[in-house]
Amino acid sequence: SQAVARVRAGDKRGRPIEVEVKTLAELQETLELGVDRIMLDNMSLAEMRQAVRLANGRVPLEASGNVTMENVADVAATGVDYISVGALTHSVQALDISLLLEAA
Repeated sequence: SQAVARVRAGDKRGRPIEVEVKTLAELQETLELGVDRIMLDNMSLAEMRQAVRLANGRVPLEASGNVTMENVADVAATGVDYISVGALTHSVQALDISLLLEAA
C-alpha cells in the first residue's frame, strides 16, 4: 500500500501501475489501492479462478508464472484478462541455421 502511494505521489504523468501478488490475501489488499492491473504470480488454476471472482472485473488480472504453451488454454479458462508466457523467451530452443553463398 505504501509503495503504491509513493509511486502515485511521485509520478506527475500518472502512468499505469501494475502490482504483482502471490496470494489471495495480497490480492484483496491490492484491490483496494486502485491500481491499473494486478499480476497473479505462480497461482494455481483454482487460485486464479478465485482471484477472478474476488476482483469481479474491478481491475484487469494478468496470469504469470508456470504458464506453458501446454496449459495456456486452461489458464485462459480461469477468466483472467491477460496471460504472460515467459517460456516463449526464457526457455526457447535455438535453431542452428547457416547461410552459404556461392559466387555466380
